Amino acid sequence: MLKHLRFLGSLAVSLTIGGSALASYTVVVPLTNAQENPPTVPTLTTGLPRPASFGTATLTINDAQTAISWTATINNIDFNGSTPDINDDALNAHIHAGPTITPTTNGPVVWGFLGSPFNDTSPQDIQIVPFTTGVGATITSKWDAPEGNGTTLLAQLGNLAAGRAYMNFHTKQFTGGELRGNIAIPEPASIGILAGTAGSLALRRRRNRG
Repeated sequence: MLKHLRFLGSLAVSLTIGGSALASYTVVVPLTNAQENPPTVPTLTTGLPRPASFGTATLTINDAQTAISWTATINNIDFNGSTPDINDDALNAHIHAGPTITPTTNGPVVWGFLGSPFNDTSPQDIQIVPFTTGVGATITSKWDAPEGNGTTLLAQLGNLAAGRAYMNFHTKQFTGGELRGNIAIPEPASIGILAGTAGSLALRRRRNRG
């Protein structure tokens, strides 16, 4: 219990400055073959194994809830034709979200940023920088408020906050998705509530000791 309260107190300090919630919240999303449904095992066109793809995406939602900025580092997916085999070629990449999505189920595309559908248009922020050595790329972009595949960022905030969303990279071998990372981005309002709760609990503990 003491460790739990210390954690909450630290959380309150890290999330608040002068009693106000920080202007944004950042979450780190690991991307793996195992998170795909079904899990993927990459191979060459010959059937021989190729290196597993993997990566990490760092997503930041602003306090106004009008944009999610992110950077992803993707390994062993080919974004510029650097390998002779086509199986690892990047095809599409999206964020999927929906009310029935779980970490082990699939759902619709709500925002595409590579290939089709492409929704990074207001403005177009996508930047893909292939590795100078090895296979892969660093990708940066931003999901702005008016963008979406028949939806908007605002309409999907509830799914994102509830963990009913994932980032998916599709390749020529796995057109349904080779590399996936499940997303849960708390809404800034809920972060403020959490920080306030943590601070109240820490204060209550100090009063009880005093």
